[in-house]
Amino acid sequence: MAPIHIGTLVFDYQAIDIIGPCDVLNSASKKLMEGIKQYTPVDPNTIAKAPEIVFHHIGETLDPVLLLTSNITVVPTATPDDVPPLDILIVGGDSPKYTKLPPKLQKLIRDQVASGRLLFTTCTGSAVVAAAGALDGRRATVNNLEIDYISKTYPKVKWTTAKKWIVDGNIWTGSGAVAGMDMVAHWVKENYGMEVLATACLSLDYEPRDQDGLFTVFPPRFDEAGNRVSTHAFPSKA
Repeated sequence: MAPIHIGTLVFDYQAIDIIGPCDVLNSASKKLMEGIKQYTPVDPNTIAKAPEIVFHHIGETLDPVLLLTSNITVVPTATPDDVPPLDILIVGGDSPKYTKLPPKLQKLIRDQVASGRLLFTTCTGSAVVAAAGALDGRRATVNNLEIDYISKTYPKVKWTTAKKWIVDGNIWTGSGAVAGMDMVAHWVKENYGMEVLATACLSLDYEPRDQDGLFTVFPPRFDEAGNRVSTHAFPSKA
């Protein structure tokens, strides 16, 4: 199976918008599951189903970019001129009032959408895509706290808060930073199965929510007295 090439746009985004979904995807990868089995048993069939993933962090140039929300510096690994075709492009969000994505990165968004390949947005990342002109006529969601401002700024987009994430063709938009992680987790389950997702989430001690924001993705667990306990069962201490 060929590796999945996943790209992120490097600009002054909110760190968790990109780092969160990338960690979910990486935790579902074959490479990480091979690493996990050094510490706890992992079903070989689950590892066999897991994808191989290559990440590309794409800047206007290869110069480091400071993320002001968290004082983290990100060093791009590629530019729009040399990045290979992407199976998935992930766009995080910045401040919608001041967003100013470089033209080359805007073009990369438009090209990704036009190609029919997947585009994921997290939080106000959908406003970044709308500013690039790639969301007109599509249903999309965005950080619900900012939807009034964004819907007035980009009226050609069919904005909604009906679900935590919205799928319209090849564009998936998540309503907030953690909702973006939930959205990506759903994509992993749909494409690689519950066993891959459960193993990925176990390694993060993370439980994804469903499209309504409820914890129904994994079945609940109860102790002998009928009390609900943590969703994840970890190896017991020897």
